[in-house]
Amino acid sequence: MAQEDDLRALGKVMDFMRGISVIFLLVNCYWFCYEAFHVWGFTLGIIDKILMNFQRTTGLFSSILWTKLFCVVFLALSCLGTKGVKEEKITWPKIWTVLFSGFVFYFLNWWLLALPIGKVGAASLYIFTLSIGYICLLMGGVWMSRLLKNNLMDDVFNTENESFMQETRLMENEYSVNLPTRFYYKKKWNNGWINVVNPFRASMVLGTPGSGKSYAIVNNYIKQQIEKGFAMYIYDYKFPDLSEIAYNHLLHHLDAYKVKPQFYVINFDDPRKSHRCNPINPAFMTDISDAYESAYTIMLNLNRSWIQKQGDFFVESPIILLAAIIWFLKIYEDGKYCTFPHAIEFLNRPYAQIFPILTSYDELANYLSPFMDAWEGGAQDQLQGQIASAKIPLSRMISPALYWVMTGDDFSLDINNPDEPKVLVVGNNPDRQNIYSAALGLYNSRIVKLINKKKQLKSSVIIDELPTIYFRGLDNLIATARSNKVAVCLGFQDFSQLTRDYGDKESKVIQNTVGNVFSGQVVGETAKTLSERFGKVLQQRQSMTINRNDKSTSISTQMDSLIPASKISNLTQGMFVGAVSDNFDERIDQKIFHAEIVVNSAMVSAEMKAYQPIPVIVDFTNEVGSDNLKETIEANYRKVKEEI
Repeated sequence: MAQEDDLRALGKVMDFMRGISVIFLLVNCYWFCYEAFHVWGFTLGIIDKILMNFQRTTGLFSSILWTKLFCVVFLALSCLGTKGVKEEKITWPKIWTVLFSGFVFYFLNWWLLALPIGKVGAASLYIFTLSIGYICLLMGGVWMSRLLKNNLMDDVFNTENESFMQETRLMENEYSVNLPTRFYYKKKWNNGWINVVNPFRASMVLGTPGSGKSYAIVNNYIKQQIEKGFAMYIYDYKFPDLSEIAYNHLLHHLDAYKVKPQFYVINFDDPRKSHRCNPINPAFMTDISDAYESAYTIMLNLNRSWIQKQGDFFVESPIILLAAIIWFLKIYEDGKYCTFPHAIEFLNRPYAQIFPILTSYDELANYLSPFMDAWEGGAQDQLQGQIASAKIPLSRMISPALYWVMTGDDFSLDINNPDEPKVLVVGNNPDRQNIYSAALGLYNSRIVKLINKKKQLKSSVIIDELPTIYFRGLDNLIATARSNKVAVCLGFQDFSQLTRDYGDKESKVIQNTVGNVFSGQVVGETAKTLSERFGKVLQQRQSMTINRNDKSTSISTQMDSLIPASKISNLTQGMFVGAVSDNFDERIDQKIFHAEIVVNSAMVSAEMKAYQPIPVIVDFTNEVGSDNLKETIEANYRKVKEEI
């Protein structure tokens, strides 16, 4: 009740001030347009005496400006204390327009009184413009009291609440990968760094096609790790994109290695630019379980649907048979014919020839007992089905070029051997990935086993477009290789793609064991999962209620997503979100980032223009100078068949 009385009293005071303002306005008109008022018959003697006394004592009318100023002052005071009904449509541009118009009409009209149009005409024009100016000033003042002062719509996408301070220090060590960034915080762009101080806790790079995964991150991983002397294995899905970067960067940074590394290439498309390597080299197989791992990798790469059916009879049977053949080739004549092409050719012999040979070895007799039981029991249909499950997919790999590459022995796959460090790139072809991925998967599985050992050189495994190849043992490599200084970097598009090709269980293990995460634009469940991983932060919320007489504003705080899924779904090219891991002695308080990774495009373009192509490794020119590539690999193909 007391508050209402106070408001009523305040209203009366404001009305009184506005009344004084109007009186000053009328007095100004009366004094300076007196002759016109006299003609109109609106003069009074008592008013004349009062005004003359004011003039003698105060000099109020010595200038036309004084009464106008007093009028405006009281008008401003009256508007200052007025509480109008708030209106969203009233804006500062409108207010300034009205005030400017009022100022012009109100203050800049004195010269109208001197116009040669007669005293009455000049006075009428003066009073009219003065009134218009006064009304405009009054409107501007009232509108200011009705202006809705809020910033609720200034940040419609909640950018300020979701921006945060990020790492600005450059933290380098002998293993780190450091990426310069620009991030938005407190209404300005700041320079920062993404410091991957422990790449051995594995990294994954996600993003839809064109989000900048390779350009901004994977390429930098390759360059910086070569600069720091890492042995390296690179799976190049779109050969030779990553291969040329690795080759040329290695040429300029050989001094980073204590022992000069060798650069090797596996490329089934062009045998001229490919080394030869036997992925089932008998020297690196110590037990029949090694043969099983190789067979398992090949068959699951050829039949991706089997990944979801591991353990089923018709999945295990062809794997067991192929493993037995590989192990037989290993122990026969000290592994003279132990290559994958020889295994394919041996499998394609009639089973009446295969089984007597294999079961003549005691260590394989028990291994193949299910096949022998079916054969001896007359279950020919079952046996043929088991063998066909192995033959049919493997027959797709019969290729002279593939046989050529996989029967040679130019190098071993222990890439992080301190005495013989290597940078190995294996190239796939999107048009033939179903065939090549199986063979390359075999190289992968052997490399994983050979590099994950103690007292080896620091090494890096970089897999671009991971779902295009089944990488047997990848989850175990991520989980255990940290102590052996093996850094894993995986590039793929989103989690659903990984789940489709690796199965739900293995996909979850990979997602949850990787320590460093980079994500460009991703959508759906992947964006939601990442948003949950980045956590929540305390954010300010403001709400406003407007009624007829007043408005009320409330400010509250609540925990909300630091980087919501909607933001991740709409990241522009080159913008990445993610989190990094730290070390005991290299703490990173703010591990999460949401920033643009800065790439000097001009410098990168200049580097690429100066790149040398990967040189010819094998010269197939004969003595007379003609190219005998086709004849050479065909001869090798026939030789394999003849040896079996």
